[in-house]
Amino acid sequence: MAIDKTWDIFCKIVDNFGDIGICWRLSKQLHSEHQLSVRLYIDDLHVAKQLIPAIDTTLEQQSIEGISIITWHADTKFQPAAPVVIESFACEFPPAYLDTMQPSTVWINLEYLSAEGWVDDFHANSSKRGALTRHFFFPGFTPSTGGLLREHAIVEQQQLNKAPAQQQDFWQSLGLIPSPHVKVSLFCYPHAPISALLSAMALSSQPISCYVPAGSILPSVANFFGKNILNIGDTLTQQNLTLHVIPFLSQSDYDKLLACCNINFVRGEDSWIRAIWAGKPFIWQPYLQTEQIHIKKLHAFLDLFYADCAAVAKASVFNLHNAWLSEQISATTWQDYLSQLTALNAYSKQQSNALAQQTDLSTKLVIFSEKIIKNILKNKV
Repeated sequence: MAIDKTWDIFCKIVDNFGDIGICWRLSKQLHSEHQLSVRLYIDDLHVAKQLIPAIDTTLEQQSIEGISIITWHADTKFQPAAPVVIESFACEFPPAYLDTMQPSTVWINLEYLSAEGWVDDFHANSSKRGALTRHFFFPGFTPSTGGLLREHAIVEQQQLNKAPAQQQDFWQSLGLIPSPHVKVSLFCYPHAPISALLSAMALSSQPISCYVPAGSILPSVANFFGKNILNIGDTLTQQNLTLHVIPFLSQSDYDKLLACCNINFVRGEDSWIRAIWAGKPFIWQPYLQTEQIHIKKLHAFLDLFYADCAAVAKASVFNLHNAWLSEQISATTWQDYLSQLTALNAYSKQQSNALAQQTDLSTKLVIFSEKIIKNILKNKV
């Protein structure tokens, strides 16, 4: 009897790109590296198209890079559930889809990434919903968790992205020439202290080239430079800061930007993980949550990731992260971080390589689901 290797993944796009970013990367990896047939249900194709340019927003169903992308809305007529279904970030399956699921369906709720200690204990727990079983899968930074989303060839790909010829081609594709200055990519939420950061960059002791993908923070950037509006291709200068407005990039091109820059400001989950694999110093802005939960998540990650970092460099990382969250960035805090850039670059590369030795998230998902299916079949005998 042939085994059905179809998986369904549900993605509900809330207000940012992290959810679709994770789901699209995961879908592609499950298909290319584990030979699975993936149906990716997306509720907002217009937002998804910014990360997946090939999407035709007029189609209910289409195939892109071997992935079946299906529009998900209130009136969707769902096919019977696949043997394995992933509910990304507790998005809740539509009732009509739940009705197609069987007691044998492997239902996995893929949770948000966190470095908090409790993740190890809660990973792989389950609960019953009627005849169905819902399994909770927590990505994380230790072997006891669900791991990190990472393609098997990530190290080789990053080496390619860092090759001078590749970087030259990338900058040329953006209509830019490679800068000899400290290069910074800036991707953050609009409530970040953008003006304070740009002011600190302008006062740097060395020239800074900052690259900002077009998006929700452009009004704040424009305001800093005294402009009403900014457009893709604009270049602005103030003292030691030169800022370039670049297009919103596809995932593969964003990976190249991270590899080309010396410092990467990232946010949420998808760009955070990619910054880790880039092996470059980065500043992470967690998604804003009530009761300061995002600050707890940030400090848990900093404590874990920089546990073995030299004291002075570690202090500069903590100080800049805390300033980025507290909206009180000073030129001194920024300059202290810049002074540790050589040490932080070596440490970031070391940590990236160490984490790449762990089993990746997609592989752990496959192993986890196969184990559940084997137990179900065993109990039927």
